[in-house]
Amino acid sequence: AQTIPEKLELSAPDYTETLSSQDLSSWFHLETRLVPQDTRSEATDTLYCPTQATYCDFSLSRYTRNRLAVVFESEPDQERITNFVTLLASRVNQEPMNALFGVSDTGSIIVETPEKVGRKLKEVDSVDLILRALTTTDGNSVKISLPTEITKPKISGDDRERLGLKELIGEGKSNFKGSPKNRVFNIKRALEQYENILIAPGEEFSFVDYLGEVDGEHGYLPELVIKYNKTEPEFGGGICQVSSTVFRAAIYSGLKITERRNHAYAVQYYKPIGMDATIYIPKPDLKFTNNTPGYILMQSKVDGFDLTFRFFGTKDGRSVKVDGPHVLERGGDGSMKTVFTQEVNTIDGQNFIRDSFYSNYKSPSLFPHPGEEPNLTTKPKDWSEKQWKDYKAIRP
Repeated sequence: AQTIPEKLELSAPDYTETLSSQDLSSWFHLETRLVPQDTRSEATDTLYCPTQATYCDFSLSRYTRNRLAVVFESEPDQERITNFVTLLASRVNQEPMNALFGVSDTGSIIVETPEKVGRKLKEVDSVDLILRALTTTDGNSVKISLPTEITKPKISGDDRERLGLKELIGEGKSNFKGSPKNRVFNIKRALEQYENILIAPGEEFSFVDYLGEVDGEHGYLPELVIKYNKTEPEFGGGICQVSSTVFRAAIYSGLKITERRNHAYAVQYYKPIGMDATIYIPKPDLKFTNNTPGYILMQSKVDGFDLTFRFFGTKDGRSVKVDGPHVLERGGDGSMKTVFTQEVNTIDGQNFIRDSFYSNYKSPSLFPHPGEEPNLTTKPKDWSEKQWKDYKAIRP
């Protein structure tokens, strides 16, 4: 009969798991076997037949039947071991994780969380190894190193100098005081998507690409958003607080903005009005290019209702000047037009960015909150045909 080992130690490669003989006993099944003997056994049932009685009556002689003994043996069950390995893989497998950087009290860049290698258990090979070990063991402890595929992370803690993470190059701030609890929750949930992002030199950053799915399944709550000429609850309301703050950090870092759109109407959370960036999946998006000589590390911090995004990297001596935002027009219905200018010069005074960001905010009355919806019968003068068509599609 097969002997169950005292314990089984599995490793794959830095993951370890130990199973006792009691754990392993569930992997074995008992089998009965008829063993012919030289002498008749008084304990043996001479009428025992392992199959149909007629088969024994016509196929086995009385002499043979009188000398059969029933033996119980334990054998490892491959199906049970396969099921165990499948569960083991869910504990062993992990995606590679880049090193996460932080900032010390003195402002220097530190490794906040070390990198982790990715690993994937080779399940078929692991089952074969375990079966082989269990069928050859003498009952003592067994150690098995299971085969795994290893994937190295792209960024390790040793890459800090190579990436040029040396100092603060710019930051953006906003305040969301007065936000409902769901909005505050969504802001903090969205921030998880933008912790310790590294942007390579020359790379275009897309806010939507990092955002991922926005729904209840991914941890968001319903809150007001501006959509289809209304202000209505939808999963993720408040995420634009994050995108607007990232936009400001990119502006003050002297980065090239390649895509940005203002909100449909001026929102109190985005003061100074004119420096907001609305996003929605898949459009509109917030995009900018890292035009610095090194990588940029994005980090955020919430202090009360103050949100700050800091960009760390390598300074190249550039100077950044932001003029505005200035109000160009202000209507009695809350409509407004603003502009601000970003000017970036090299260390020797040569200008290489001079961009003006115009914002055209409509009257908030055109985007009623729940319970405030007017029943319009004619198209407002400043509405497009598409806006009017969409409005009529959702009205009786």
